[in-house]
Amino acid sequence: MITEVKTLKDDDYKKLVFFANAIVPSLLMFWDWQQENLGANPIEFVTRTTGVMALILLSVTLCLTPLAKIFSWNWLIKQRRQMGLFSFYYGSLHFLTYVLFDRGGDLTTVPADVIKRPFIAIGMICFAMMIPLAVTSTNKMIQRLGGKRWKQLHKLTYVIAVGAVIHFWMIVKSDITYPAFFAMIVAVLLSYRWKKAYFSSK
Repeated sequence: MITEVKTLKDDDYKKLVFFANAIVPSLLMFWDWQQENLGANPIEFVTRTTGVMALILLSVTLCLTPLAKIFSWNWLIKQRRQMGLFSFYYGSLHFLTYVLFDRGGDLTTVPADVIKRPFIAIGMICFAMMIPLAVTSTNKMIQRLGGKRWKQLHKLTYVIAVGAVIHFWMIVKSDITYPAFFAMIVAVLLSYRWKKAYFSSK
């Protein structure tokens, strides 16, 4: 009984650490907004920050399973849902910032802006694909879909990651260091998954 209680507390602590690291950036950003300390272009700052956070947490989500397998850290698997939902959280803030502040809430201006700036279309497609993943993240939805169909659906995470990297790369005008870094991470993760799928089929 003591061991079970200790394990539960350890799991809760680890979950709390992941939660805190994911939520703190948005809290700090909100604080800076309240203090009018977001720089000369607050809208651009919030848009970029929320977009990068969505990509960071999406990358973390994809990294958890390989790390758990390689180092036998099975507790990492339990953090995937939380990190995936936080990625959607920041993706939602990213989208809402664009629609409400960049477009002034006028959706009729979005199509022309998409034509003018194609990277926006890629970002919107990625966000649209995140919605069904967030909706089906509960245990009840997993049971309703069935494990096999649920896993097939959530493979979209890799498609979203590739699209998000392309979206980020197209935004950057000169220094591509950060998009290239994320591109490398996604490439490694895809290689790991393909290698695993190849050898499991043997």
